[in-house]
Amino acid sequence: MDTAQKHQLLFTQLVIMFHAATMQQLGKVKHPVTEKTEKNLEAAENTIDILAMLQAKTKGNLAADEDALLTQILQELRLAFVQEKQS
Repeated sequence: MDTAQKHQLLFTQLVIMFHAATMQQLGKVKHPVTEKTEKNLEAAENTIDILAMLQAKTKGNLAADEDALLTQILQELRLAFVQEKQS
């Protein structure tokens, strides 16, 4: 695996890690340790903001599939956040 491939894999893992954390913060998945669903909308909003900042800072520097993944994840998380905030 060359450096570019490794960086692409690491970037994907980072985005997926933030996705999983946000889903947990939204109460959509159980906490891996407590096995309880816990909702923290403030933390979820902050994590979504981190991903949005990452998208802004990397604009024009991502491969097409990396950009698509980040865009899709952000759309999904923003929609889930709005739904949880309204419930």
